Amino acid sequence: MKPQAMCVVLTGASGGIGSATACALVAAGARVLLVARSHRALEQLALGLGSAATFLSADITCPQGRASIVTAARATGANVLINNAGLASFGRFQNLGEPHIREVLETNLVAPVLLTRALLEHLGTQPQAAVLNIGSALGSLGLPGFCIYGAAKAGLHGFSEALRRELHGTRIRIQYLGPRATSTSFNDARVDAFNRATGAQSDSPERVAVAILEMLARGTPERFLGFPERYAVRVNGLVPRWLDGAFRRHRTLLTSDSTLP
Repeated sequence: MKPQAMCVVLTGASGGIGSATACALVAAGARVLLVARSHRALEQLALGLGSAATFLSADITCPQGRASIVTAARATGANVLINNAGLASFGRFQNLGEPHIREVLETNLVAPVLLTRALLEHLGTQPQAAVLNIGSALGSLGLPGFCIYGAAKAGLHGFSEALRRELHGTRIRIQYLGPRATSTSFNDARVDAFNRATGAQSDSPERVAVAILEMLARGTPERFLGFPERYAVRVNGLVPRWLDGAFRRHRTLLTSDSTLP
């Protein structure tokens, strides 16, 4: 799909990846409906992007918020949904509280699934349409310290794969992008310290935005970013037990918290 033919609903638009993606889409000629909970941040972003961007303050985790997104998407003739909104989670599993676990799963998995379902009928009326789910390499690697975040992204990956096959041959493409760590405020100081201590590399949000634009333009079904992450994803998919012993450093840091603020 050419960018000039895209009218995109972008959730999580006020975050690092979201704002970079909005800028890349508009620069390429697309129109964008910016969605997030922060009205002020959305307003500032929209002002900087000009007439190609409109915004809607909505919470994707509640039925009313999703309903308002569907109404706006229909009004603008949207033909692309980018499920980008997410919530971070890091720490030893046994130390995570039940409210936090529920909130992460609700935001990162349940909400995008329900929003996709709500928009599917409308997208099916468009000459061509796409749903691009922003996941994570962590959803395919099972990294210590990211049990709940990884579980949510693994679920989003499985959902994307199954729905892609279910809708094969229709007007709607289902796509999945798995970035590695990204240099944004999404991760707090503890995650940044953990990543440095374990040697994890990161990409800029602009790099992720370029990948998103390329995927939409080319119709790529699935893509993972970064080396060795994308290689590790393939190995883990084939023989996951081979990597079970590869995360000793991660386990030690989680147990001791010696290098973390």
